[in-house]
Amino acid sequence: MNSREKIKTLSFFLFPMIIMIMLFYLIPLLITIYISFTDMKNWNVEKYLNNFVGLFNYEKLFYMFQHDPTFKAIILTTIVFIGITLIINVFGGLLLSLFTYFIDEKSGSFFRLLWLLPRMTPIAVYSLIWYYFFHGSKIGTLNSILMKLGIISNPIPWGQIIPWGAWTIIIFVNGLVGISFGMIVFTSALNQIPKELIIAARIDGASTWDISRKILIPLIKWHLLYVLTWQFLSLLTTYSHIFLLVEWNLVDNSYGTTLALYVFNTAFGKGVLDQGLASAAAVVLSIIGIIGGIITLKVLKFDKMMKKPKGEI
Repeated sequence: MNSREKIKTLSFFLFPMIIMIMLFYLIPLLITIYISFTDMKNWNVEKYLNNFVGLFNYEKLFYMFQHDPTFKAIILTTIVFIGITLIINVFGGLLLSLFTYFIDEKSGSFFRLLWLLPRMTPIAVYSLIWYYFFHGSKIGTLNSILMKLGIISNPIPWGQIIPWGAWTIIIFVNGLVGISFGMIVFTSALNQIPKELIIAARIDGASTWDISRKILIPLIKWHLLYVLTWQFLSLLTTYSHIFLLVEWNLVDNSYGTTLALYVFNTAFGKGVLDQGLASAAAVVLSIIGIIGGIITLKVLKFDKMMKKPKGEI
């Protein structure tokens, strides 16, 4: 196959994806960048869309980062939320997949299905379950259990304990959902490893820990890379569960708001809406995502996986 034929074949398979990326990412991103240089407010397109203000919105964000305690709390919450939840999602999914790998198939399938329930449950229903579980009154499941056991005498407003209560709840709720994604990817990868390797290791006296550490995990390292990168980018833009928990006053607004939720509230929330400022924050969020994704791929040596095939295709 000559170079021209290769380009035609490659273009044929990539064209649908290129169109999707342009329609659902590049064009919206360009519109967002455009709006970030205007003082668009309350979606009044006719009045504000052509009113350029230069870097004013970005300067305002930088000023807020320096002097606004509320915005500083949002940045801190974003860092804590992404950092801890990412660890839970990746390593929780890995541990769960390894655990179900070494037990019988029926039990493994049951546990995997159990952990998929948060993923299959509608966002509002799933958030409502944890709303009542962590509710800061006697109706809260957690408070009710602890009071009956005599551990506490009065209800504890878990989501209003600044900042640990808010952080704990949003990390816990989103972490359970994210674990299921890693579990699916890792389980699929583990099932592709030849069973002969495991049998041979067992014959040589290797323990479950030795097999996991020296055989299974090294063979799925690229899947670990994929889940780590994907979950990082996903958590960076996650706000749906957090929005409901904050909206229902379960979680303190100051330490329960991530940068992604700030963008949403600023553009679509209540009161005076500032789409220009929200767009600037969204652009910053996109830049962080791009840089973070590149760093992740570089640090974990993604280029070593993407090698040209030795034979001619």
